[in-house]
Amino acid sequence: MIVSRREAWLGRALLILLMAVTVVPFISLFVTALHKPGTYPSGMSWPETPYWSNFVDAFQAADMWALLWSSFLIELGVVPAALLIATLAGFSLGHLRPPGHRWIFLTFVLGLTLPFQAIIVPLYYQMRDMQLLNTRWAIILPLLGLYMPFAVMWMRAHFVTMPPDLSEAARIDGASTWKLFTRVHVPLSRPALSSLGILMFLWTWNQFLLAVVLVDDPKNRTMAGALGAFQGQWGTDIPLLCAGSLLILTPTLLVFLAFQRQFVSALMQGALKG
Repeated sequence: MIVSRREAWLGRALLILLMAVTVVPFISLFVTALHKPGTYPSGMSWPETPYWSNFVDAFQAADMWALLWSSFLIELGVVPAALLIATLAGFSLGHLRPPGHRWIFLTFVLGLTLPFQAIIVPLYYQMRDMQLLNTRWAIILPLLGLYMPFAVMWMRAHFVTMPPDLSEAARIDGASTWKLFTRVHVPLSRPALSSLGILMFLWTWNQFLLAVVLVDDPKNRTMAGALGAFQGQWGTDIPLLCAGSLLILTPTLLVFLAFQRQFVSALMQGALKG
């Protein structure tokens, strides 16, 4: 595709603008975190004496090790189970196509239109009746259900584009449906699975509303949910609050940077197949 010089410069200008809109808030947060504790910095002025100790103080004040462990347990309960269920359902709807699969798929599509905030109150009473309030299961179980519509549609879209010749060749060789799934389709689904896993990891890590409403103990919440308790305790100390926010954001940035190749590969694969 031939692109004119004017279009190329326009595209670069838009990319720079979008990058600035994305990066400037992080720079402001970082600069503010280096100011003297208890002060109210204005603008993005670099402090004369950077207080790097704010990050250590925020780490200790928020008991980050306990929060990291809690977030790890929640991620461990949500992401692998959601990937397994979504892959099985996507393979069934996209490849096996049982009777009524269109209506089942339509049900998942309708699930995407359900406002998350509209079900938080029923979820609270349901978790209370199940005696799961103030436990990590009060976050894990609802997230599994809330992720399913998108996750199943994601995996179905992948399996629909798989060449039928692969399945026919495996059937001729005597492969059962389970072997067809585990030996043929799942190995070829690694880009889609990795990108979906990254998305669900980020969504779970940044889950705030469920953690705040359903769990009272900050040490049983996600990192983002624990930020609410940290803000209530240190809301008047802006530099310390910014330092704590950056510490909470750091793991998600590291995960995305580590797996960005797989994420982009899955998106490009879907674009090329489409």
